Amino acid sequence: MATARGPAYLLALGRWRRGLGIAPQSRALAALVPGVTQVDNKSDFLGKRPHRRHPGILQLSRVRLPQVLVDAAQLLLLESSMPNMERQVQALTNYLWSRHLPVEPEELQRRAVHLEKKFLENADSCRMEKLCGEVLHALRRTTYHWQELSYNEGLSLVYMAARLDGGFAAVSRAFHEIQARLPEFQPQTLMDFGSGTGSVTWAAHSTWGQSLREYMCVDSSAAMLELAEKLLKGGSGSGMPYVPGVFFRQFLPVSPKVQFDVVVSAFSLSELPSKAKRTDVVQTLWRKTGHFLILVENGTKAGHSLLMDARDLVLNGKEKSPLDPRPGFVFAPCPHELPCPQLTASKPLACSFSQAYHPTPFSWNKKPKEEKFSMVILARGSPEEANRWPRITQPVLRRPRHVHCHLCCPDGHMQHAVITARRHGRDLYRCARVSSWGDRLPVITPSELPPSPAQDPPES
Repeated sequence: MATARGPAYLLALGRWRRGLGIAPQSRALAALVPGVTQVDNKSDFLGKRPHRRHPGILQLSRVRLPQVLVDAAQLLLLESSMPNMERQVQALTNYLWSRHLPVEPEELQRRAVHLEKKFLENADSCRMEKLCGEVLHALRRTTYHWQELSYNEGLSLVYMAARLDGGFAAVSRAFHEIQARLPEFQPQTLMDFGSGTGSVTWAAHSTWGQSLREYMCVDSSAAMLELAEKLLKGGSGSGMPYVPGVFFRQFLPVSPKVQFDVVVSAFSLSELPSKAKRTDVVQTLWRKTGHFLILVENGTKAGHSLLMDARDLVLNGKEKSPLDPRPGFVFAPCPHELPCPQLTASKPLACSFSQAYHPTPFSWNKKPKEEKFSMVILARGSPEEANRWPRITQPVLRRPRHVHCHLCCPDGHMQHAVITARRHGRDLYRCARVSSWGDRLPVITPSELPPSPAQDPPES
């Protein structure tokens, strides 16, 4: 299968410098001092760009679904005549957002042993034959009961009404990250694992419609695949699809010779019943990745933890694709391949982002919404091929004459940077002030600075 070529797509830093007429050897950036709340602005890093368009800006304006998709979704919902749709949509939304990962058998066994020891310590006052019943009762009461959702025709429609627009917004933001940093990357093939209603296909067509010629949608639910195909055909089972080159199947391609420029799994890994199954799927998806593997989940602790497991699995994996032996690195959002500092903190937090969007205009959707999601984009190549700027991980707090930025830094640590024009320079201050949650701050760590010229020892 033809793919977009070359690791040169990852040389974004040199590209924007050349566009500004900046010599490659000059590091026209600011230097970040890890561990303290100061940023030292060493030199001008803007060239002729305005501050609001500094090279770390990745903001995406409020997303709107294509009108043809909106019309198709409204038609399908109107024809279904399902009762209490609004209530079903709210119930499914709440369930998906509050969902935890299934408890692994090893963890369940560990809990059972712990409870058994606890009850044995107090066995004097109860009969031993009750021990097994007590342990089982305590396990049922304290263990999260995960259930696999079976997407039949009715539930697929409810999922479309609940998640079509939010899923489209989150994936559009992930695609925008690649397009903004590497505008010359023009993928030709894409595979969507757990394709559901096909929101990934629509978002990819909106981003790279001029170059993409093949979309492979994989979903185990035949009802969901049928719904996605109807959406592509304007809400009917006949007619020409709005996006050409879309193929549907219920199983992943097994051939090791099949690879795609972009592979996506959006809100699908959390639907798998075990860690072993997720491991198998992630390894398969990575083998089929030619350039970028994009994983998106809910912006919860469970979603973030799941993505970090997948990230580490790819980075630490020893198996290599027979078609592409290049290793992997994190393209976004992490500026490093080290353990996630959000998970190792004393109070772990989810690394999440927010994307504004206009909801599908159903009767219960009246106001603009925000989709909170976690993502990780893995790329084939070497980390040295991408510039590593700190990522803004929380909303930027703009105060009189100073700005608070919470940053995930290339050294693997979190930093709370308080930036002022007086201490850090007007350029960096204004860049920080116009930046938003999810942007990158164009600064480098002291280890990346060119070495100072050696000084001759003083004469005796």
